[in-house]
Amino acid sequence: MKLPFPIKGKHVGGAASQQPAFTSPLLLNVRPFSNEEGRIRGGKRPGLVKWGEGDLIGGANQPIVAMCAVSSVI
Repeated sequence: MKLPFPIKGKHVGGAASQQPAFTSPLLLNVRPFSNEEGRIRGGKRPGLVKWGEGDLIGGANQPIVAMCAVSSVI
């Protein structure tokens, strides 16, 4: 059984039996193209850089401008 990489991205607009070719109903942190090689190969998305200088956030260079608390009742 061959399982091609979903190079056409995510598609959630219909039944599983009518899923367009080369799509997937669920994708997390993946992308179809390689920036380094410029070809279709499938792979993980690169990580993000850490925001802030060291462990201190809220100093002169990174002031805290808003805070909120979120809660939910199920």
